[in-house]
Amino acid sequence: MGNQDIYVGLDIGTTSIKVIVAEYVQGQMNIIGVGSQRSEGLSRGVIVDIDKATVAIKAAIAQAEEKASVKIERVIAGIPANMLKIEPVSGMIAVGDASKEITDQDVKSVAAAALVRNLPPERESLSLSPTEFIVDGFDDIKDPRGMIGVRLEMRGILFTVPKTVLHNTKKAIEKAGLTVTCVVASPLATAQVALSDGEQDFGTVLIDVGGGQTTAAVIHDHKLKFTDVDQEGGEFVTKDISVVLNTGFKDAEKLKRDYGNADSLATTEDETFPVAVVGKTEPVMISEKYLSEIIEARLAQIFKRLHQALQQANALDLPGGIVITGGTTAIPGIVELAQDIFGRAVKRYIPKEMGLRHPAFTQALGLINYAAQLTDIDILVSSVLPTPSLSRPETKQPTVETPRRAAAKPASKQPAPETAEPKAEPKEKKQSWLKGFFGNFFE
Repeated sequence: MGNQDIYVGLDIGTTSIKVIVAEYVQGQMNIIGVGSQRSEGLSRGVIVDIDKATVAIKAAIAQAEEKASVKIERVIAGIPANMLKIEPVSGMIAVGDASKEITDQDVKSVAAAALVRNLPPERESLSLSPTEFIVDGFDDIKDPRGMIGVRLEMRGILFTVPKTVLHNTKKAIEKAGLTVTCVVASPLATAQVALSDGEQDFGTVLIDVGGGQTTAAVIHDHKLKFTDVDQEGGEFVTKDISVVLNTGFKDAEKLKRDYGNADSLATTEDETFPVAVVGKTEPVMISEKYLSEIIEARLAQIFKRLHQALQQANALDLPGGIVITGGTTAIPGIVELAQDIFGRAVKRYIPKEMGLRHPAFTQALGLINYAAQLTDIDILVSSVLPTPSLSRPETKQPTVETPRRAAAKPASKQPAPETAEPKAEPKEKKQSWLKGFFGNFFE
């Protein structure tokens, strides 16, 4: 990029709201401001009180504005994967009776044709991502503009979410005096920074352990193929500590942060610390091992439920293994616990940027990276959605030219549709994991 562009990522989480302001100068991202505030009006990743959420958003934005010394008016927002549906779509239009150059309007028209479907009244389209265009039978085209053809086809992936989730998020942001320039399914944004190019290509399970819920996502061929949301997260660990030790919630959170460990085998009974117990004047001494057993029990339950869902989807044998991130993964020993539960190699992603070296900032950072990598085609296609949300930053950004391909390999007569969600193989067939893996992710 030749000019300077400002991007603002807004991560509305259950326990905290994080804002990251970044500038892109010639393709280099520089963080210039960060804001973080305690969340209000959210439950398990979803806004349940718009007014309270608005106040918290304003506070986080004000903090980021002060640090970045810029006025924030436009933000990129993440949408939780609760009840997210992924489905392949396709559309076709006649460009003209005679061959003519394909224009922006033709791209919009074919994208609109792909959206001709009846959605349930309670659901709304979140985003539409093109996977390829086909011009007169030649496929694997990323940008058909300027090419000559009679028939234009588009294949893509449509994400839909409950209307309530999308509406409440947008409404709270708008009431905070901001404009939403882009809404992104949270796992897609997180994958932009937490996974390498190879991990996104060959296939990886990405687990985001947040405060109110835990989201597992399967990323393969740079596409989101499957999601599963467990309605428990780090906040439930804190509640367990509070109840078992009979201490206040704030004290329990502090104990989790200062002394917590998710691997009870790594702690001992000898190391103790004082705990303020309700109804007692003197603190009670508790061992690190006892605290660790409380934390381990809840996290093990979460991981076991996700393990079952991922196993049914035949996703645990993907080459990329498992990557975990999110604020709760800051607890020591959580990688070892995850490896024990999943039986696979597990690594934790922590942002490397100065001032963001905590896994809680992964999603907000991913939102910025996702928006910065949007192409003109992505924006054109998304503009046909009922509530379009993709746009460029306010500063002028040069167009990134996509190499034109005059022709590609001819498309097969019966192309395999994009897999929306992996399906488990019948148990009685006793097929090898490799056959099941290829059957689910390469069809």
